[in-house]
Amino acid sequence: MKIYGGSDLRVGLAFFLTLALYGCGGGGSTAVTPPGPTPTQAEQSDIVVGTTTAGITPFIASVQLSGKSTSQLKSVSYTIAPKPQTVSAALKATWTLTALSNRGYVKTGAINLPVAGLYENYSNAVSYVLTFSDGSTQSLKNSITTAAFTDPTGIFMSPTIVKARAAGSTLGYNFFYIKSSISSPVIVDTDAQVRWMTTGTTLVQAQYFGDGEFITGDSGSPVVYLIQLDGTQTTLAANLPQPLLGSFTHNIDPGPNGLLAEFSGMDDLGNSSADIVAEISPLTTDPPDQTYDMADILSKYMTKNGDNASTFVRPGLDWFHLNAVTYDPSDKSVIVSSRENFLIKLDYATHDIIWIFGDPTKYWYTFPSLKAKALTLVGGGLYPMGQHGTSITSDGDLMIFNDGFGSLNQPGGEPAGESIGYSAVTAYTIDAKAMTAKVAWNFDDGKQALSQVCGSSYEAGGSYLVDYSTAWGWTQAWLLGLDSNKNVVFNFQYQSPETCGTAWNAIPVPFEDLQITK
Repeated sequence: MKIYGGSDLRVGLAFFLTLALYGCGGGGSTAVTPPGPTPTQAEQSDIVVGTTTAGITPFIASVQLSGKSTSQLKSVSYTIAPKPQTVSAALKATWTLTALSNRGYVKTGAINLPVAGLYENYSNAVSYVLTFSDGSTQSLKNSITTAAFTDPTGIFMSPTIVKARAAGSTLGYNFFYIKSSISSPVIVDTDAQVRWMTTGTTLVQAQYFGDGEFITGDSGSPVVYLIQLDGTQTTLAANLPQPLLGSFTHNIDPGPNGLLAEFSGMDDLGNSSADIVAEISPLTTDPPDQTYDMADILSKYMTKNGDNASTFVRPGLDWFHLNAVTYDPSDKSVIVSSRENFLIKLDYATHDIIWIFGDPTKYWYTFPSLKAKALTLVGGGLYPMGQHGTSITSDGDLMIFNDGFGSLNQPGGEPAGESIGYSAVTAYTIDAKAMTAKVAWNFDDGKQALSQVCGSSYEAGGSYLVDYSTAWGWTQAWLLGLDSNKNVVFNFQYQSPETCGTAWNAIPVPFEDLQITK
């Protein structure tokens, strides 16, 4: 007879107990089966893909996900497969259930999922991943066939592709967004395929994209619009103190707490033209966190330091021409771009001037108080000249689109600064303690393009998007993609019938992994 001990003893006892239970119940009884693992929410899901409804343009559709289990979802992702023989990555967007609910897409037993970024005139293969609150996932798929799109501008669907993105090319982004004043915002992939446009929206210049929606500001009034990816436009009840923030101008850039928007208005000095920045929270009715009235800031500083500020700050005229603002988290400051004069860095909270950087042959440099704050360019290279599209690179450098064009509104007989006949992208390493700037790198594309005004350059994933907004005698906009070594990966050219109208600014957007959270 075998003697059971240790783990064997437990096995043996379990064996005899099973026999005893079997015997007690008579010959017809069966063994008790231990309960299996609890099915996941995904395994029990009844969600299916239901009706697909065409959106306001073929780039947009509404896909119904039906089933009682929709109440258990945490997020929904969709992926649009790339066309054959294209290079751009698949377009993927993830919506949290909170975001879907907040924007009115959740119904009892159904979600009307906005699928944006479809190819027009094409059978799009779309896959979905549903993530439940227990972490389990369900996969679904369908096909969405779209109609052809007629671009009302006649421009964005027919670019001249000077250089197509090659298979295997390395680029840190796959999609970019064109800020236009002749159409809605336009999202394009790096194959030059339009992936999103809408119709019926207010045409404005000041635009910002974040969390799956566009914030836009009216150039003629203190009105803010919200454009959703499904094409819906609404007017927001933003708190914009009057008459200071009378109308939007140029860009809207991200700030530490809200959005840094640019304004014209009326201040205590008079008519204030394109010289005010306010950090606003347009999705709330909160007042601005900060307001930078450049006429007021410079007037007080210059007067305190012995200069006649009234000869530089000239209310009612376009003396400053604000076009971009960048928040620098390294020292909690803002960098304000004045096309007419310089870049100026201010302390975010106190508004004190930290430095000024610009062409020293311009009028501003004749004022001792301003000259005292000037950075010295060491090692040669280009000073900022009519610059746009300021940003901080991943290396901590200050990058600008360097228009290379002098001032337009200096007083009669005063120096307008240098014009060099071409535009470039210039990145600077700034040493605020030494009050110096050094060119970290410069890209000028062989000095073949001049964009006198407008334009931009931004980094994403170690690569760059360059927008020559008014190239080729003001008639074209050139969009170039650069890899990390500043090699041209693509070059798309668009007709531009209005000054800066087609693409006054362009910036990469993360549609290869868009996260929409609230």
